[in-house]
Amino acid sequence: MKIQQATTADYSALIAIWEASVRATHDFLPEDNIAELKPLILEHYFDAVELRCASIDGRLIGFIGVADNNIEMLFVHPEHFGAGVGRELVQYAQAHLAATHVDVNEQNPGAISFYEKMGFQRSGRSELDGQGNAFPLIHMSLMS
Repeated sequence: MKIQQATTADYSALIAIWEASVRATHDFLPEDNIAELKPLILEHYFDAVELRCASIDGRLIGFIGVADNNIEMLFVHPEHFGAGVGRELVQYAQAHLAATHVDVNEQNPGAISFYEKMGFQRSGRSELDGQGNAFPLIHMSLMS
């Protein structure tokens, strides 16, 4: 697996990975929210983070975005769940992008468990997500 900086030419493949991953893991998220988020991610969020993508044989399979030491996005195509892609992306982000924090949807216990296995601990909770919706977030930090 290769991890590299994403380019705007990768965005269409990355948004497809995002949507497939969200549909597989975010069953609490209504269709309206997915439709609302998709253009925001493409037009704003990808450009607001240090964006890295993972590929195998030139095919993109996942990505991570970091801003201000916070993992803002981590998505892996469902075909590659459990294969270590997320772990490698997080380790890369820790080593190269100084990632030490992450906010995780409370309704996504698999993601919370994943980050706990990666060494993150719960450090707080917010009732609303970053868009002001009632999807509580669990704040997690690496403890040294």
